Amino acid sequence: MELSRISPVDPRTIWTHEARDLTPWLLANADVLADVLGIDLELSIAEHPVGPFSLDLLGRDLTNDCVLIVENQLTPTDHDHLGKLITYAAGTDARTVVWLAPTFREEHRQALDLLNDLGGESVRFFGVELRVVRIGDSAAAPLLELRAQPNDWHAQLSAAASTGSRSGGKTSAYAAFWARFLERVRAEHPDWTRAYKPTTASWFAMPCPFKGGPFYSFSFAQGGRLRSELYVDFTEPGRAGELYEALLQRRSVIEAEYGSELSWEELPERRASRIADYSDGDVLEAEAHDDYITWFFETGVLLRRAIDRVATEIDLSSC
Repeated sequence: MELSRISPVDPRTIWTHEARDLTPWLLANADVLADVLGIDLELSIAEHPVGPFSLDLLGRDLTNDCVLIVENQLTPTDHDHLGKLITYAAGTDARTVVWLAPTFREEHRQALDLLNDLGGESVRFFGVELRVVRIGDSAAAPLLELRAQPNDWHAQLSAAASTGSRSGGKTSAYAAFWARFLERVRAEHPDWTRAYKPTTASWFAMPCPFKGGPFYSFSFAQGGRLRSELYVDFTEPGRAGELYEALLQRRSVIEAEYGSELSWEELPERRASRIADYSDGDVLEAEAHDDYITWFFETGVLLRRAIDRVATEIDLSSC
């Protein structure tokens, strides 16, 4: 058997200019970054103004339902970009913060570790090393590697300390449930999410056809209920209501494809709306977890099919 070898390629021969080449490429290939981070994400805006400065990329961390930012460079990490990263995080209220560079100095990796320790569960800092390789005479390919990431154990401790006494053990129950959920997702619906780490929250979000805000979600709702939904939300005023109205106009088609009536809920106090189905369920009933996941999968397949049936008819530019 003849085996070839991986050879490194200087990233600056692929992207000669950070703002003109690397940033647009990342914007168009967000899935590459999502894979290495292990979350579902969207990148929506390049060169976003933050005061007199310009943030490389602004988007959303769908898995954690928060603002995500990316500061990228084609040179080894430096103090200037570290300062920018912190400034942009503060200026955008980002909770997932990514610094991407071809080489990470140890001092800067340690700085990200410190920021993760200080941020606890509320903010996540990632250091991603950008390399380019080729095999033999193949085309060049990006190879991203995590050099710094949140301390999961610290985050779990923070969550337990803040909610454990009030939740009656639900924090660990959620973690166990979503771990089992992700195992089955990878086996049965691997195209639904890139996330691979369980959360301690009561809900789990996944991408949907409408970018920039809405998402699919499975959750444990109040009153001992399971909820499978399309959650309609945008940061821009009015857009959520316009998309919800467009979907509502197609209610008969959506429910016919789904196979039953759905709960259509306007949530003006949250600037959002949802289209949902419900069943009974309590996360503390561990013996029923697989049954709950099966219900999530069955309703998730139907809801995706129903929304896909009308999604191409809706012009988001008018919402």
